[in-house]
Amino acid sequence: SKHCVELDNRTANVTVKPFDLDMGFQFELHVTVSGKKINVSEIPELPIPEDWMKDKLELHFYKTEQAAGGGEIQNVTYNKGSGTAVITFLKPG
Repeated sequence: SKHCVELDNRTANVTVKPFDLDMGFQFELHVTVSGKKINVSEIPELPIPEDWMKDKLELHFYKTEQAAGGGEIQNVTYNKGSGTAVITFLKPG
């Protein structure tokens, strides 16, 4: 479908087109919970950018709010080299 987008006081006409996503990855995480932060380890190295991995971790732990294990995320610190991350929540839980 066609849309008009305003960027820096200029209007651009854009067209949205579907695209195929690559097959997803499934992996197991090891988690240590402590107050507002959790330490995630043994994150496998995947052929995706680090920002994507941070987004995936944030989405996963935000979505687990309904399962009484997550919530609104304040920060995600991801270390690709060590395969670890620290997820900081806004509220302890």
